[in-house]
Amino acid sequence: MIYCGIDWAENTHDIALVDDTGQLVAKRHITDDATGYKILLDLLIEHGDTEETPIPVAIETSRGLLVAVLRTGKRKVFAINPLAAARYRDRHSVARKKSDPGDALVLANILRTDMHAHRPLPDDSDLVRAIAVLARAQQDSLWNRQQLSNQLRSLLREYYPAALAAFEPWRNGLCRPEARELLRTAPTPVLAAKLTRTQLEAALRRAGRKRCVAAEADRLREAFRADYAHQPPLVEDALGKQMLALLVQLEAACTATDDLTEAVEEAFPQHPDAEVILSFPGLGVQLGARVLAEIGDDKTRFADARGLKAYAGASPITRASGKKSSITRRHIKNDRLNHAGYLWAFASITASPGAKAHYRRRRDEHGDWHAAAQRNLFNRMLGQLYYCLQHHTLFEEQTAFPTELAAAA
Repeated sequence: MIYCGIDWAENTHDIALVDDTGQLVAKRHITDDATGYKILLDLLIEHGDTEETPIPVAIETSRGLLVAVLRTGKRKVFAINPLAAARYRDRHSVARKKSDPGDALVLANILRTDMHAHRPLPDDSDLVRAIAVLARAQQDSLWNRQQLSNQLRSLLREYYPAALAAFEPWRNGLCRPEARELLRTAPTPVLAAKLTRTQLEAALRRAGRKRCVAAEADRLREAFRADYAHQPPLVEDALGKQMLALLVQLEAACTATDDLTEAVEEAFPQHPDAEVILSFPGLGVQLGARVLAEIGDDKTRFADARGLKAYAGASPITRASGKKSSITRRHIKNDRLNHAGYLWAFASITASPGAKAHYRRRRDEHGDWHAAAQRNLFNRMLGQLYYCLQHHTLFEEQTAFPTELAAAA
């Protein structure tokens, strides 16, 4: 049997093929383009790669065009963690020498000796991979929008506290279209104090507001004309220009978030597992899409629910050595799925009576802190989700939490 290892880079890649004895069969240096990919595939075919018995490939990444080309057909592609590859490198040489062809050889030998200990990339459908791209991009855009909003808030605190007081009653504050339009109209507190009721109403309507426009205009007018400390005029004008530059970035982040949110809402319901995921309390379209993106739809990816729980970081980990033993939470996990699980458990406490009773039992009887009790709830609901996805059944409150519901009654 032949094993392939690829040390990838931005412009070129090194390839190494080894046999069962660890003997180097072939090596090649290719470019990162269509010509290089064809050379790679021809090299694999030359050494026995067929559609029925493809050659397994080890590489230190799970994304990119090279990986997409390798994943065609039934070929197994193993994404080896670079830290693990570095540890394997020390097995072959204590001098700590390193080269790109040598790294490719190490990756090939990892599959030859320990392929059973590594997991190939899941055989997900194209639809769930597209959902993963959109859901992760939407999550990144949300984080980027929040970061820019925090920067803008920090800047306004330095010279424009009236704006923060005026936007405080609004949900999402600075990210709302009305707030951005008013800041664009009056970038300094002096200009904001001069706005008339008519100008404020016009700004609110330009932002898309249709209800309670006159009342909001009166409230904003009072907030902008309240007594606050001011920076020197020249400094205030300079800070206003800085705020406008930051506002442009926030506008782009808000637009990107809205567009990606619509794309997720369009793509996620098309998946067959969407109905099962949305049946769980606390999971909506956006959060459900994030969960599906990280779990995938390859039913053989996890051997059992315990594997999924460990992958999500929901199950605890035991560290025992000699007389010392400790049970702690997992630090090596899928961070995106773990973050989605935190939001899922938090929302399910109010959406599900059984989930709320389970959370209260962990707090009152077991003495868990909030985070530990919420993580335990996520661990339990993740096992239920695994079962429902395997059997394609919807969530049922009575079946999921029979003991908690009886105790609550």
